[in-house]
Order: sequence, then C-alpha cells, then structure tokens
Amino acid sequence: MDLQDQLKNLFPDHVPQNDEPAPAKSDIWLQDDPILCKYEKRKGKPITILEGYNGAESDFKKLAKELKTRLSVGGSFKEGKIIIQGDYRDKIMHILKEKGFNVKRVGG
Repeated sequence: MDLQDQLKNLFPDHVPQNDEPAPAKSDIWLQDDPILCKYEKRKGKPITILEGYNGAESDFKKLAKELKTRLSVGGSFKEGKIIIQGDYRDKIMHILKEKGFNVKRVGG
C-alpha cells in the first residue's frame, strides 16, 4: 500500500487537485524581430551589447536589471541599448530564449 492509497483511506472525501505549473508569462512585451547580441571591446575590456528592442523603454530597463542580477555583473542601459560588462553572449541568449525572445548573435 503506497502513500496515495493510505491518504485515500484516511480522507475518502478528498479530491486531489492536479497542480500543473502554468507556463511562465513574461510581463515584458515580446517582439517578432530578433534582439541583436553583440560583443565588443572598449578600452581593452570585453562588453556584451543588446540592441534592437522596439517595445517600451521601461520594459527594456527591467530586462537589463534582471540580466545584470542573474549574471551578477555590472552594466547599464544607454540610448536604447543594454551594455553588460564581460562576454556573456551565450548565457544572455539562453536567458532571453527562456523568456520567449528571438535572439540573433552578431560578430565573433
């Protein structure tokens, strides 16, 4: 007798619920065009640049903050671009694909 049978004997009137996790809904507007993920060096230091988002600027800022937090790196949001310190193209592309974005790798 397994645990489920024992619970049915103890609580015959209980109807178990099937709690399936709902698909993660993003509060950020998703676009059809891909976000461009670039790699550059500025003053000898590597940076990753994300550009090409055509939604609200506040959503892009939220995305920038989440990326910086998840990667534990510094960065900024300037002129419609997210600038992340370091070469994190693969990790950023994976995070954005999880959120439902189309991402295109540019350069290197």
